[in-house]
Amino acid sequence: MSVRPWRDIVRRQSRQIMVGNVPVGGDAPVTVQTMTNTDTSDVKATIDQIRRCEEAGADIIRVSCPDVESTTALKQIVRAARVPIVADIHFHYKRALEAADAGAACLRINPGNIGSADRVNEVVNAAKANGAAIRIGVNAGSLEKDLLEKFGEPCPEALVESALDHIKLLQDRDFHQFKVAVKASDVFLAVAAYQQLADAVDCPLHLGITEAGGFVGGTVKSAIGIGSLLWFGIGDTIRVSLSAEPEEEIRVGFEILKSLGIRNRGVRVVSCPSCARQGFDVIRTVQALEERLQHIRTPLSLSVLGCVVNGPGEARETDIGLTGGGNGKHMVYLSGLTDHTVEDADMLDHIVKLVEAKAAEIEAANAEPAQAAE
Repeated sequence: MSVRPWRDIVRRQSRQIMVGNVPVGGDAPVTVQTMTNTDTSDVKATIDQIRRCEEAGADIIRVSCPDVESTTALKQIVRAARVPIVADIHFHYKRALEAADAGAACLRINPGNIGSADRVNEVVNAAKANGAAIRIGVNAGSLEKDLLEKFGEPCPEALVESALDHIKLLQDRDFHQFKVAVKASDVFLAVAAYQQLADAVDCPLHLGITEAGGFVGGTVKSAIGIGSLLWFGIGDTIRVSLSAEPEEEIRVGFEILKSLGIRNRGVRVVSCPSCARQGFDVIRTVQALEERLQHIRTPLSLSVLGCVVNGPGEARETDIGLTGGGNGKHMVYLSGLTDHTVEDADMLDHIVKLVEAKAAEIEAANAEPAQAAE
């Protein structure tokens, strides 16, 4: 039994597929995705945005391929990307064939939406020939007409039935390298649909609350929906859908995973909301630190507390701690222990240097066992 059983998450056992060189499902880490919002045919703009998403930590990136110009550009985009590229296809089966030939690691498509059985066969054959996976993407906003007539409205049962219909089309053609999403903008609907689907299939599940909204509202809805499912052990890859830049989606996605202890990347900041007791401007300090520490990928923790009420206690649980003191002099904690003070004017630069040094120390310690094993 775990030392802290109330923190344990028992993950649903799904089979594993490969999206390019990234495993999804099984015992692989939960991956974080986003989607570009550039015109895909603008190769430079798209690659530039992909690069920013990669720097933010994206494991997989999706691009929309609505026309032949975008699938033509896709070959160059795939070559430039450092992570697997998913081609987003809706109704035009030829775009799927072109995207597979261009090197897409995965095709986001609903097999039942692309026409005849012959067209489905062509897409499946193209995916097999090019080693591409398929992501079935069911959305409450675009359910099939017959399902809406049958159920009267988008509901969990309708989303799951749609997903199972699309899955059967692939399984009947002996294609099993697929993952599935049943997204909705309604948190309750999405969570219930994913729960039902998780019980019905063993394939990896792609989590998301679609059309979640702007940065603040969409982050809250996504954290509730995606976070609840992950807490239940459901989910193998996630995309936070925000009306914001895609690199922000990646940062929010990792924060959700970090808050559940599922996956850690970069600095986890513990900070107080601030009050009249604060010895320095906590809000502006945290904002500045988060901005300046985005380049840190090594998991470590930093507490930033404005006063001594909770500061020492939080510092005991973090790698580096900062607690506000009087007369512009603040206490710094290292590995939970009181270490030294820092003046107000030097505080930001000093903490950044400490975090960078701690990250380097952790990386060096992690590298030693790997070198010894070689």
